[in-house]
Amino acid sequence: MNSFYYYNPTELIFGKDSISKIKDHIPKTVKKVLLHYGRDSIKKSGLYDQVIDILKNNNIDIIELSGVTPNPKLSLVKEGINLCKDNNIDFILAVGGGSVIDSSKAIAAGIYYEGDVWDLFTKDIEVKKAMPIGVILTIPATGSESSSATIITNEDTLQKQGLENDLLRPKFAVLNPELTLTLPRKQTFAGIVDILSHVMERYFTNTKDVELTDTLCEATMRTVINNAYKLLNDPNDYCARAEIMLSGTMAHSGILGLGREEDWASHRIGHEITALYGTTHGITLSIILPAWMRYVYKENIERFSRFAKQVFGIDHNKTQEEIALIGIQKFEDFLKDIDIPTKLQDENIPCDKFSEMAKKCTSSGPVGRFVKIYEEDVIKILEMAR
Repeated sequence: MNSFYYYNPTELIFGKDSISKIKDHIPKTVKKVLLHYGRDSIKKSGLYDQVIDILKNNNIDIIELSGVTPNPKLSLVKEGINLCKDNNIDFILAVGGGSVIDSSKAIAAGIYYEGDVWDLFTKDIEVKKAMPIGVILTIPATGSESSSATIITNEDTLQKQGLENDLLRPKFAVLNPELTLTLPRKQTFAGIVDILSHVMERYFTNTKDVELTDTLCEATMRTVINNAYKLLNDPNDYCARAEIMLSGTMAHSGILGLGREEDWASHRIGHEITALYGTTHGITLSIILPAWMRYVYKENIERFSRFAKQVFGIDHNKTQEEIALIGIQKFEDFLKDIDIPTKLQDENIPCDKFSEMAKKCTSSGPVGRFVKIYEEDVIKILEMAR
């Protein structure tokens, strides 16, 4: 196990009555809030009115910024920064999924930076101060509600870049599984893949003697997969949605990666697909992960064999390599069972820009730690995912 430092101040407020409790968690000194959200879904559900009433009843002025789209855009972040500065905002309340939260984090970091906020994503500049954020989560997927990371797309350069700093962790996150009952089927299951990917990026490691986090990762993956099948049978299963929601937060809170070297190559490759084509993040991962697995499994067959045994219950009288390959196939079968694409062609993603994507993906050097993935490797993985 490697040495580590871990800090996570995010308060989790979970359950059916959790939204009403935000008034107790926004600091009493807050006078003006930036209410940041996507489009009309929170208004149709009644959540918008509920939040507005709570804030107004606590004498908090509200400045709104809507319009966040999947793969949040730099231009809206800059608009949010200007709004906050012009209106003396002292707290940001993100109501939505990972895109809204990531956009809020980028705004929070950019408010106190004198230059272009994009510098924080592309240059070696440390965030020294950030505006506090609260979250009401409506889509379990990214885990951004308690993570230290944000990812933003620069629509001018077609780059998708991340920023990580503990100052970006939200002060609180409201997790009410009822808010997820109306999610479209594809969005629900794309989110589930995103959750699994956050575990896998930590689980597939060459770090030795990490039994505790190995077991936690395996339990989280089993929980997500088991409850995904429950949602296939009954999308209104509150208990299954509760398990998924909590798993999403656990998967990206940092706990599962303690003492381990993490990978993140699949995410980096997936980001290039999203940057070019706007593909849903979870879908890019359902396409890339199986291809990445088949490309790298020989680096540590024992790790992939353990994955097959502990997550899918494979217990055949076969070699470790055979068991490892069965595990990869079982994961791909699961993706097909939940009707999520596993190939680029399934999502009508063009295959003529592999070289461009590979070059951008590795512009700062090879990606991944389980196996270092160079430009030519990215092309081969994309070819396998064709």
